[in-house]
This record gives sequence, C-alpha cells and structure tokens, in this order.
Amino acid sequence: MSYRLGVDVGGTFTDLLVIDEATGRTFRDKVPSTPHDPSEAVVAGARKLTESAGIAPGSIELFLHGTTVATNAVLEGKFARVGLVVTEGYRHMLQIARSLVPGGLAAWIVWPKPEPMAPLEATIEAPERIGADGEIVRALDEAELRRRLETLRHEKVEAITVCLINSYVSDFHERRVAEICAEMFPDLPVSISADILPEMQEYERGLTTVANSAVRPTVSRYVANLERELTAWGTPAKLNLLRSDGGLMSAEKSRAAPVNLLMSGPAGGVAGAVWVAKSAGFPNVLTLDMGGTSTDVALIENYTPRLRRETSVGHLTVRASSLDVKTVGAGGGSIAYVPELTGALRVGPQSAGAVPGPAAYGKGGTEPTVTDANVVLGYLPENLLGGSFKLDRAAARAAVKKVADALGLGIEDAAAGIIAIVNENMFGALRLVSIAQGYDPRDFALMPFGGAGPLHGNAMSRLMGSWPVLVPPSPGVLCAYGDATTRLRVDAQRSFNKIVSATSDAEVAAVMDDIAARVGAELAAEGVSAADQTLKFEVDVRYAGQAFEVPLEVERQGFSIGALTARFDAEHKRLFTFNLGVPQELVNIRVVALGKAANVGAEEIARGDGNPAAAKMRDHEMWMDGKAQAGAIYDRAKLRSGDTIKGPAIVIEMDSTTLIHAGHVATVDTYGNILIRPEA
Repeated sequence: MSYRLGVDVGGTFTDLLVIDEATGRTFRDKVPSTPHDPSEAVVAGARKLTESAGIAPGSIELFLHGTTVATNAVLEGKFARVGLVVTEGYRHMLQIARSLVPGGLAAWIVWPKPEPMAPLEATIEAPERIGADGEIVRALDEAELRRRLETLRHEKVEAITVCLINSYVSDFHERRVAEICAEMFPDLPVSISADILPEMQEYERGLTTVANSAVRPTVSRYVANLERELTAWGTPAKLNLLRSDGGLMSAEKSRAAPVNLLMSGPAGGVAGAVWVAKSAGFPNVLTLDMGGTSTDVALIENYTPRLRRETSVGHLTVRASSLDVKTVGAGGGSIAYVPELTGALRVGPQSAGAVPGPAAYGKGGTEPTVTDANVVLGYLPENLLGGSFKLDRAAARAAVKKVADALGLGIEDAAAGIIAIVNENMFGALRLVSIAQGYDPRDFALMPFGGAGPLHGNAMSRLMGSWPVLVPPSPGVLCAYGDATTRLRVDAQRSFNKIVSATSDAEVAAVMDDIAARVGAELAAEGVSAADQTLKFEVDVRYAGQAFEVPLEVERQGFSIGALTARFDAEHKRLFTFNLGVPQELVNIRVVALGKAANVGAEEIARGDGNPAAAKMRDHEMWMDGKAQAGAIYDRAKLRSGDTIKGPAIVIEMDSTTLIHAGHVATVDTYGNILIRPEA
C-alpha cells in the first residue's frame, strides 16, 4: 500500500493528513506549531500520526508540504543581504522603482518607502549592453566586472542576483555574469532574471529575482533540514512543496526558485476547497480559511480559483503567479482591546499565536481573543482535538471581562461584540474577492474551513447572502488535504510584444509549441511521463499603450487571435466597464504543465434516516441573538448521510467545530459535507 502525506504549517497549528491512495481513506492530526523551527512540528506530527494510524514510514511515497517559511521571512524582514548586478547606468533601478504609492492622497505624505532588498552599496554595474533586438551593443568587459565584484566581499552579501537589461530577449551576458559570480563567490547562491522571470520591464524582473535571492538561503536551509529529518525517520517519500499558484514543485526546484512559495500556505486551502467543491457539486464557491492568526479568502468559479500574475506579501509585490487570496488579521487568536483614545472595541490584527495563545488554552495567555469570546458564548465546548486539548472556560471569562468592563457591558454581550467585529473584518475581505471583482456573492456557496472557519461560516453567509454554507469533513486540516491532492506544476513564459495586426495565428502557435516542449521536458525530468501531463496555455493581452495586461487562458488546438481579442474585449469590459478603440497587443505567452492528478476519491459515508439522534452528545445552552438559547452538541463522526440538524446546534470533530445558528438547518450529504441553509 502507498500513502500521501500532506502537511500544512500555520501560525498556531500544524495540520497533517495521510491519504491511502488505493481506498481514499484518510488519517488526520493537528499539533501546535513551533514558530522557532517549523520543521519540528512537521516531523514530530508526522511521526505521531503515522504511528497512531499503524502506517510504516516506508509506505509513504509522497510528502507534500505547504509552508510559510518564505512568507514569514519577508514579513519579519529576516531575509538575506542581497548583492545585485545590473547593466551599467541602471544602478538605481530598485530605488527609482514605480511611482505607485498604496492608499489615498495622504499616503504620499505619510507613507514610508520601504528599503530595497538589495541595498545600493551592494549593487554592481556590469559593463555591457544588449539591445532590445537581442544583439550585443557592448561586449561584456569581464576583467572590469571582476574588479567591481570585489566590492561585494566587503558588503557581506549572502546571495547574488543578476538582472541585465533586455536579458529576456538574450540571456547570453546574464549567464556569463552568473558564471563569473559563481567562480568568485562559490558559497553564495546566484539567481538570474532570465530563469526567474524572462519578461520585459526590468524593474519587475529585477525586484522578483532579488526577492528570490533574499529568501533563498532561508528556504534552502529549511528544505535541507526537512529532507534530513525525513531520511532519519526512515521514509523514502519524495518531498514536494506547494507553490503560490496551487501547484507543486520539487524540493530541488524550491531551493532555486523560492519566490514561487511566498503564498504557499494559503494556496493549500484553496486547492483543498476545489477538490471538495467538485465532490459536492458546487462549481462556484467563496472560501473562508480562518486559522489562529489570520483568515484567507478566495473565489472559485466553475471549479477554478482565480489566479493573479502578482504575489503580494506585506509591502512586497513581485511578478509571480499566485492564487487570488486576500488575507486579513482575523483569527481565533486575534486579540480584542478597547483603546483609551476612542473607547471603541477593536479586534486584531495582533494575535496571541501559538504561544501563549488564547486565555482558554491555559498556556499563560491573559488577553481576550476571538477564541475566548466563542468559549464564553458557549460556541466552543470544553474539549478540542478529540479531547486532547482542554479549554479553561473560567480563564476565558476572566479575559473577556476586561473588554466588558471597558465597555460597560455584560460578559456575554462583550463576547458577542468581539465576534461581530471579527466577522465584519472577514466580510470586508470577502467583498474584495467577490463584489469588488464584479461577482455577486449570492451566486456562490461559502466554504468555511481552518480550525475556526466553521464557527463563523453561518454568520458570514448571513452577511454575504451566500448559500449554502458548505463545511467539508475535517475542515481544520483541509489545507493539508489540498497539499496532498495537488498536482506537480511547471510553467514558463516568454515576452512577445506585438500588435495583433503584426503577427499571425501560426507565429503565436509556434511560440506556444516551443515553450510547451520546454515545460514538458522539465516535468518529465520530475518523473511525469508525457501521457500524464496536461498543458494549459495563457496569453497576456492589453490595449496598445496600457501599462497592465489581462491574462487569458486559450486553447492550443484551433488557436485564433480573433477569438482571443474578442474574449479580451469582453473581459476588459467586465473588469473596467469600458473598452478602448485602439489595437490590442499580445504581451506575454505562457505555458503551464501539470502532472497527473492524485487518484483519491471522496469517501462516502453511511446512509441515515434523517434523524441525527444517534450523533447527539448532550443538550447545551449558548448565547445567541442577544439571549441564552437551548441547543445541542453533535458528534460529527456519528452523523449519517441525509441527517438533518436544526439550529442552534454545535457539531464537533477532532480538528474543528461547526456552529449552526438559530433559524437555520443543516443537512449531511453523501460525502459527509454539512450544508447549512436558512430554515425558511
């Protein structure tokens, strides 16, 4: 028997899931994260889960991992000092940047411009020049370059980036500069823009490659440490990491191009949500991934998550594909407080994290959090993680009392206020991925997951008008499920830059075929045969003179520029409400190669008679809609297909808790998904 092991590291918990590839049976666990070294929780959790499930380490063939190592390095500013080599005359490329400032007009006055990842004093000018046509205008002066590179020895750089003008057309000089850097600095990783982003616009290309270099040592150490621990454990499993766009990349590729991991963590949840949506039969879904520290939201249309050509983490925005995920500082550990200046209740983005955690966790936390508010209201029972994690209700009440006293309210009303505000914070993020993108949320189901998502899903659907609430089995480890069921992905792109009237269907198709051969060979090197590969083709289109592009997926067979431009006009009008009367321009051509999908089907559960009495654990009182209400607690493991539960009610399982509001009813489908709708 062979197994897949999916692991997702969050700010508070690390989720683990083992899938039997033959039967689809799953084994899951959730352990506290170890922020000082995430690999500790990963390996310790994997050992614990496989031992309890009776699975030999040698039976695990694939180890699939979503990680926040690169994300945290950027957010915390703990990245490598990067040396940058540019074409002579372009030394201030990163300092000049783009004239774009986040926020409104006042941001021009108060916005502190972030320092470039590659400082000016560690930026070297290479005496060379290649023209826009790819021809050498000025040959590389290697002797002078070597003399200038000596400066980097005194700057104590930890990684080197090479980004020369027009290298996306011809990378001849760039690769030679990289060879010289490798000779002079054999212990430093060297990244070149022709490998990371072979597209026009030197600033975006340079920034993306510098970001790659900045996180490369950190990610390399983490991956090497994880591989070493897996070998010591005795598993032959091949390590793959989840990319920001929802695909998988090999451990070796992740060391060379870690910029593609910046949104690895949130991508796992979206990938898992797609898998659940297909089995449940809901093509359009809004996702709500609420963990202990933050909440990630995304939109899935026709079983396909929206992709962006950019990845943003903090102040950093790089040109690397990622799922269109919005993140807000709202999680179970988000701290509630009342500033003296305003006297208005605030929740987050500060979080109690894994250590000390919410007051209810009994680990020394004293600040009131969202989790504590849920405990006070009776939404969280005393035991979590199958009884291995006990909650301290008295400590939760003592913490929330701080807010209650500051606001002059009762403890239950203060707790309800905390929940209402954190829900509004998440509501704003959901609007960004739906209404702000031209989508009506009423056309979508809402899928809450993560440890805290199902507690808030019913309330969020009331705000959004998105029905049903679709709570998948094991929602607390769905990110790990996404990691375990995702396919290997390799992509490559090429700048094209031609007005549609200056090219032809045959010319564009020839470029597609050339790139397809390249990515197909790269995926084959990862052990995926041509028969198991799926190719997708994309073209970035804009109106001539525009400074941004709209990516569109196209079919290779029967490709037509006319059909592409008609689709572009329609998409441009949907996004911006207008079209321009100027020619369209094809900017970039991209090909994505996907490996074979996991042979894992959704596990059907036993059929019931509609009565959930066998799953009822006990009666329970909770505070809802401003008053105490009688409800019940159910064990999800004992629910059967067709069972119907009227709210208010709580459904508990090992990794999460689902709250059903008064006036709503939940039904269980064939695969164990809980579907919540208004009772009326």
